[in-house]
Amino acid sequence: MQRLTIVIADDEPIIRMDLRAMLTNAGYDVVGEGADGFEAIELCKTLKPDVAILDIKMGDLDGLSAAKYINDDCPDIALIMLTAYSKGEYIDRARENGISTYLVKPINEKLLVPNIEMAVARNKELLEYRTNFDKATKRLESRKTIEKARGLLMEKKNMSEEEAYQYIRSISKKYNMAMNKIAEMLIKQFEV
Repeated sequence: MQRLTIVIADDEPIIRMDLRAMLTNAGYDVVGEGADGFEAIELCKTLKPDVAILDIKMGDLDGLSAAKYINDDCPDIALIMLTAYSKGEYIDRARENGISTYLVKPINEKLLVPNIEMAVARNKELLEYRTNFDKATKRLESRKTIEKARGLLMEKKNMSEEEAYQYIRSISKKYNMAMNKIAEMLIKQFEV
């Protein structure tokens, strides 16, 4: 099994050093370190780690703000928020910005490792859910397009429902194109 790769972003060098030591001891590869949210975003875009551990409060850009951009650009990276704050408002913002796990400092290795593993597993499940949802949405949109084209063929060319469907299907086979693409072309033709 391949070792998980991790990026750490914390404005305190001593925290980064401690985290690196804990993570390396636990068998993870720390592939990058940053001192603020901007560096974290850049490291994640460039290195594509499995996990990004972000401090909530950092200099130029905080971890919560960085998390939103990382989650948008690199949704396959599991995000872990590291903080000294356990206030509800931070937890709510963390959830909204795609944080998988929220750890309160001081961090101990016994808590860190299971939380990393859970964050990665949860992120994989979420990505699979999103992929399946996107596929289902595309299939539904495709079906709606075909239904619209079939309705227009029935109306404009006086075809039965089955004839209209078979007409779209036969063109699809003849030109080796998806039925929804043929349906889109027919709809455009009828809308002229």
